[in-house]
Amino acid sequence: MNKMNKFGTLSLVPLIAASVLLSACSTFQSQPSSPEPAPSVLSTATEAPPQVTAKMAAARQQLSQMVALQDRLYRVAGPLLINNADLCRTQARNLLGFTAKNKYSYPGEFSDAAAAVLNYSDRLEVATVLAGSGAARAGLRKGDILIAADGKLLPVGVNAETEAAAVLGPLVGNNKFLNLTVQRGGANQQLRVPVTRACAFKIDIGNSDNVNAYSDGQRVMITRGMVNFAQSDDAIAYVLAKDIAHNVLGHAATTKQAYTVGGIIDNLIAVRPDLSMLIGTAGVKPMPQELDAAADNLSLYMVARAGYNVAGARAFWQRLSTQYPASVLNGYTANHPAVSYRLSVIDKTVSAIRSKQASSQPLLP
Repeated sequence: MNKMNKFGTLSLVPLIAASVLLSACSTFQSQPSSPEPAPSVLSTATEAPPQVTAKMAAARQQLSQMVALQDRLYRVAGPLLINNADLCRTQARNLLGFTAKNKYSYPGEFSDAAAAVLNYSDRLEVATVLAGSGAARAGLRKGDILIAADGKLLPVGVNAETEAAAVLGPLVGNNKFLNLTVQRGGANQQLRVPVTRACAFKIDIGNSDNVNAYSDGQRVMITRGMVNFAQSDDAIAYVLAKDIAHNVLGHAATTKQAYTVGGIIDNLIAVRPDLSMLIGTAGVKPMPQELDAAADNLSLYMVARAGYNVAGARAFWQRLSTQYPASVLNGYTANHPAVSYRLSVIDKTVSAIRSKQASSQPLLP
């Protein structure tokens, strides 16, 4: 598989991370100016070729749409990761609870679009603050520019995210608070940010329209097609929580699918994924029904604890299996074919959750 640049990948280890990839598109070029024609016939000034400006406009529109999708995914995933730290067992970590980017967080051909659409510069800027996190409680805001952490200046430029991870990682891992200096409205402000205990799974959006989701033990990827199919936040939460649960329960290792699924995730989060890799079954074996049901059970508790409504889970999974049955290759049901068995477990789990909620019992599976 050819290595591709990634779009919006958050490499800051202490953050609750997610990444969103642009769909395949033409090479993005900086928009040239269009000077007024010079009166002399010898002038070499020309207007920008129509195809260049069209590509620029398309890239900017696409960037705006994908950033909105990215923000939505963060918003849905945040409560699942934060409110279920105890259920994630050894896979919980101290995190900051926000994401940060600069214009170089995007591939070279899109950095100009990021500067134009998002006003990003060389400095890292807060892109998302997750509700319920220490960052939110401390008053950190989207658009805040990161200046320093515990008195250490944070890097700027092309490698700012990677270099910032080396600064922030030890600070977050060893302390309960982070003294953060941010620039807001042209003036520096000091914030004392509590670290957030959360499930430390990386959340990715796959750059494909097949309706599926994948987990490799460390990451969860939900495709653009699945997000569009799910539509509601509750439904997106069902899908995310299901694969988070697979990771918590170690199912990628149990089924010996971690390498295969990891390769699919690596491919689909590329700017220009090789969709030919999805021909046939893509090497993914169907999930055994007992493992799938165990993930359904745990995931529904995660969904409820995150404040989402479990009542619609059965209808969602039934609709998915009807519209995209197991015969649709590289769809969710093809990888999770035990629909009837899963639905029976979902019914029992939802009933148990409702009973516990009614009697104010702890929501523990």
